[in-house]
This record gives sequence, structure tokens and C-alpha cells, in this order.
Amino acid sequence: MKNIRLTAAVVACLSCLSVSAQVEEAGNSFVHEHEMDGYIAPTDPAVLKKLDEWQDLKFGVLFHWGLYSIPGICESWQICSEDWITRPKGFTYESYKRWYWELNASFNPLAFNPQQWADVMDDAGMKYMIFTTKHHDGFCMFDSKYTDFSTAHAPLFEGNPKSDVAKYVFDAFREKNFWIGCYFSKPDWHSQWFWNDYYATSGRGRNYKLDSDEHKQWWENYRQFCKNQLMELTENYGKFDILWLDGGWVKAEDVYLEEVLQKARSGKHPGLISVDRAMKTKWENYQTPERSIPEVQLNYPWESCITLSHAWGWDPSAKFKSPATVVGLLSEVCAKGGCLLLGVGPTPQGLIQDEVIESLKPVGEWLRKNGEAIYSTRTTPIYTNTEKNVWFTANKDGKNLYAIVPQNDETGLPATITWDGNEPVKGSKMIDVATKKAVKYVTVNGKTTVTLPAGTNGVALKFTVKK
Repeated sequence: MKNIRLTAAVVACLSCLSVSAQVEEAGNSFVHEHEMDGYIAPTDPAVLKKLDEWQDLKFGVLFHWGLYSIPGICESWQICSEDWITRPKGFTYESYKRWYWELNASFNPLAFNPQQWADVMDDAGMKYMIFTTKHHDGFCMFDSKYTDFSTAHAPLFEGNPKSDVAKYVFDAFREKNFWIGCYFSKPDWHSQWFWNDYYATSGRGRNYKLDSDEHKQWWENYRQFCKNQLMELTENYGKFDILWLDGGWVKAEDVYLEEVLQKARSGKHPGLISVDRAMKTKWENYQTPERSIPEVQLNYPWESCITLSHAWGWDPSAKFKSPATVVGLLSEVCAKGGCLLLGVGPTPQGLIQDEVIESLKPVGEWLRKNGEAIYSTRTTPIYTNTEKNVWFTANKDGKNLYAIVPQNDETGLPATITWDGNEPVKGSKMIDVATKKAVKYVTVNGKTTVTLPAGTNGVALKFTVKK
């Protein structure tokens, strides 16, 4: 039986690769179709203030870690019966679900070290974090009194001092002065009140109709269950800055979100940012395009959530984005008015793997030298050039602009760059942010040409713009 499971895990991992490729190629249409419009600004002054402060942070990390991390497969989705999902051969749908649920018995990350996670992400220059306390499969990474399907009650791990995983993750990042975000899935496929075993599970939604008093009671039980778990998190796990809700096929009112937020904001979490993603309601305080960057600049709060590899969770065959690619993504996102939330999956043992560190460490080195062009910046109307190899940001008073030139992995940095508009004040210096040295440039008929200095993973230039 052990050999069968190992084989299934390998095949499932390959299946997850194909799912991820489909999602990226199709603009993530299988998971979240997210159009960048319809933003409803909050009216609470504390939330508005918090959003403005969040827009200074620019760079964060999103952790997916759960049962799916044990075999290294796609997070949750393979237990959902939809036509875009593939599972390994040799399983029926029901037997695969049983195999997946039973991964609970294998959860035993004895090397779990959230301080290492925080050290790596702090060194990478990240300023906020989002941790997945529960994905759609319902496995809780926190000690919930409303279910035993959690890290705190996993048979091999329940006696471990760190079995209440979320507590230790949040505390480790608080020690590094990160903003703290709590990811929570509104759907819970393990709950009998959502996917009841009496019926087949034909898709991601509730698998029964509200056509009887019994079914209506099931649904009310589920609504209370979600509210109770959200209350547990907001009352027992320290101060949160962001509540990041996933699973848009369940609505905010279905989980009593307004009641949860009112209590949280009036208590431990003043100004708590609500991200009821992809819903275009008053509870979506900022928008979250997934695996993509908007085509144009947007001047309302948003965040691109993009994976460091091809997958959200840990995958043994993952290939990671280069440091220059991450710098390029971050530069483009900031120039267009957003923040970058980079997805990282810790290993089954509970560590950030060396390959992730190798990818992120140079990003942190670049930001320590050039972060002035990223952190606490705002947009400027001309935000790129014709070739889209320069990205512009502005300091808050708009007097100084930054021109960021990310390095191309294949061709390196160009010798010169040009742009129209964003004309430097005549006779003023243009400064290499990293070295504080002046660089050569010339402006003729509104076109500026700059001779680039040497740089690793990219160059950032500072200049005073002509009004």
C-alpha cells in the first residue's frame, strides 16, 4: 500500500503541473476570473488610513502550506470534481478523496521553523505576509474547537509544542515587524454542512439545494461554523492587518463577514483591511489579480498575487523565477500602482527550501540598495516607455521620479535606455540610487537618453522631473 501511495503522489504531482500550466496559459480562468473594475472604496477612516499605509509596503509573501504539501500536489483542487481537473489513473473520484483526507495521518513536520520563514522573507525585503490558515480542503492550520481536522489534532503532530501552526507563524513574523495577513477559505469541502456525504460532489459549490427545512438548517449550520472560525482567528491569534478571504463562490453574507469585521475592527484589529477577493463588494478593500499584472496603471488599491514557481504550494519539480524576474515584476507592479504578493510553498518538513532562498536573497540585496524607488512610492502618469523596459515611480510629493530598469535574464542590462516625457529639469543631476553617483543623460525634444551604470538584477535612477 505504501508503494501505491508513493506512485499516486508522483502522478498527482505531474497532474498538478498540467493544471497549473492550464491556469497560467488561460489567464487563471479556471480559478478566478478577476476583472479589474467595479472597485468600491471603503468609507471607514481607519480602513482608508490602513490602506494608504499598506500601499507603502509594496512587497509581501503568501504562504500555502497544508495537506497538499505532503505529496507536493496542487492545493485542494484535485478533490473537486470539475472538468478542468485531472487526477491520477487508478483512482475513482471517491477513493482519491479518501486518500487525500487520510493525508492528515501523515502530517508531521518535525523541522517546522517559522523563524526561518520570517528570516528569509525579511532578508528578501518583504514587508507583509499572508498565511493560509485554511484552504478549500478544510484542513485547519490552527487549533479550531469546531473541527478536529487540523494540525492540532493530526495524529502524529498533535502533541508537538508547535501543533497550533498558525500561532507560531504569525508570531514569528510579528517579531520581524511584518504586517500580518490571515488567509481563510469561505468554502470548506471537508465540512458536512458544505459537502454532505448524502449527495455527490459535482463541483466546488455546496452540493445540495436549499429546498427543504433540513437543507436550510444544514446551510445555517455552515454559516455559523464559518463565522465561529473567523471569530476564533480574530480573537485568539493576535492583531491582524489584513483578512484575506478566498473562494468567491461563497458570499460574504454567507459567512456573516460584516458581523465579524465590525467586532474585529472595534476590538483588536482597528482599520482591519478586508480582502473578499474577486467579489467587487464593499468588503473587497483592495483587488487581487491572480498570476497576472493589469495591462494599464490603476489608481486604486490592488495587489498582484503571483507564484515564485509555477505552483502555490511546495512541488518537488518546481522551477523558480530568477531574482531579475522578481525585480522586474515588482517594478512593473509598483509603476502601475499595486503591491506584489509572491506565493511561496514551504516544504512538507516545514522549511523554506534552499532554491527559494537562492531566488529571493538577491532580491533583498537589490532592495537594500534601490528600495527608495519601490517602498512608499506612488504612481506617475507616464509610467513606462515604448519598449516597456523602464518603469517609473514617484515619491509622495511628486517632485522626484524613479526610473527602474530591470535586468533581462537573457540579454542583461542595455547600454542605454530612452523615454519620452518625464523630462528631467534642465541641468539637474540624475542619480544611480544604489551608488548615489551621477549618470550621464541627454534630453532632446522631450526624449531622454540615459547611459546606464552597471547593476545586478536592475538599476534604479532618481531625478527631478520638469513640471
